Amino acid sequence: MAVGLAIASEGGQYNGRLTLLVLVSCMMAATGGIIFGYDLGISGGVTSMEPFLKKFFPKVYTKMKEDTKISNYCKFDSQLLTSFTSSLYIAGLISSFLASPVTGAFGRKPSILIGGAAFLAGSALGGAAVNVYMLILGRVLLGVGVGFANQSVPLYISEMALPRHRGAMNIGFQCGVGLGVLSANIINFGTEKIKDGWGWRISLALAALPASILTIGAILLPETPNSLIQNSSNPDKAKTVLQRIRGTTDVQAELDDLIEASSISKTINRPFRKIIQRKYRPQLVMAIAIPFFQQVTGINVITFYAPILFRTIGQGESASLMSAVVTGLVGTTATFISALVVDKLGRKTLFMIGGIQMFVTQITIGVIMAILLVDHGGLSKGYAYLVLALICVYVAGFAWSWGPLGWLVPSEIFPLEIRSAGQSITVAMGFLFTFIIAQSFLAILCRFKSGIFFFFGGWVMVMTAFVYFLLPETKNVPIEQMEKVWKDHWFWKTIVGEMDDEKKAYTQQGA
Repeated sequence: MAVGLAIASEGGQYNGRLTLLVLVSCMMAATGGIIFGYDLGISGGVTSMEPFLKKFFPKVYTKMKEDTKISNYCKFDSQLLTSFTSSLYIAGLISSFLASPVTGAFGRKPSILIGGAAFLAGSALGGAAVNVYMLILGRVLLGVGVGFANQSVPLYISEMALPRHRGAMNIGFQCGVGLGVLSANIINFGTEKIKDGWGWRISLALAALPASILTIGAILLPETPNSLIQNSSNPDKAKTVLQRIRGTTDVQAELDDLIEASSISKTINRPFRKIIQRKYRPQLVMAIAIPFFQQVTGINVITFYAPILFRTIGQGESASLMSAVVTGLVGTTATFISALVVDKLGRKTLFMIGGIQMFVTQITIGVIMAILLVDHGGLSKGYAYLVLALICVYVAGFAWSWGPLGWLVPSEIFPLEIRSAGQSITVAMGFLFTFIIAQSFLAILCRFKSGIFFFFGGWVMVMTAFVYFLLPETKNVPIEQMEKVWKDHWFWKTIVGEMDDEKKAYTQQGA
């Protein structure tokens, strides 16, 4: 993200082009998304593998294999099992607040490096686990890595990209998440077939591969010009980096804006106290509402527990993992489509399309399961494929709307003086709501049964209305001019506009 208040070059854009350095830097940074997606996908897959359940969660395994009276919806209801999944997110929540001062004081690169190192340690522990405590400790370390990476990587990408490319480049992070989920599903499908029953170790340990790329990238990548100006008294180094990443020597307009915004930010000693001021109210609301809505889309029904969900409707172990591969492929493809069109169609258009798509498919799936899936037995093969097809349509809707835009929009709306704090709040809220959903989903599935799809469908309707009425369009708006979109918005101008009126009145009185 760029910064501040000043006017950029004509048309609100800066000089420059998409350079190879920016492209490579953003691609390497986006491996943080691959790790996040891999962790999302891998946990749901290994928790459906019988050797894994038998070793670490024998009660769940016994209930699944031998209890013929238990409801289809309740076979996997275990707080210990959900703790394996959700421990990552509570660790991520805490570490995202620790990441904020590191990102602000030392730069984006150190936070990315810490995230990569924690990923490496967590994947090693997970792959070598001999008991459930070691398994969960590995997940906690992965959570630390996710907390640091998710706090710093979207900022890094937004600050490196030009405004006209910012949407597509930042969605690269969500493309990484999609690729990570898809890779995890494919690996789970393959490792499940290992006869000796240790395939889950490979699934957990392979998180080290993208973690290595991220760690090496954090060492080799250039720091963002914003961070260099914020943490150095010498703007010449930032100017040199800016010229390299923009592919032109004419960067003075952007550099002046960065310097001015940095000067403003340095007057802010307590950004978390600053962000609750009235003039930042729109950004604070979005920092809380967007990650909340992103989690209550119900996407975690698919990403965490897709194989378990497919086993619930009567598919076998291998077929359920293959179904998860299909949905992962659909999600990744849709995210790439979003990256291609987001800076043309705009954020709100994709939010609306995706919202309607998710609402219709969730209600339809809920109706099918309410009518046809009873407590025992399963769906016929034809209806199971129909549910799979509908889930693919739902996943596509999420993957070109709330999936990528849930990361993009918060990363581009904060001015520099509260940016690190604002991103930490966004990431922390995401982890908090992810933890709540992950920890409670299997219990909710057991009690709500097919009604869980109506529950999430209702939330999708609410969030679509929220976006339509309260989120201004931000496409192609330089971040240093982003405050204008709030002042021009029919609702938010009544809040931030009043602040400007009060300032003017105070100035006139002083004169």
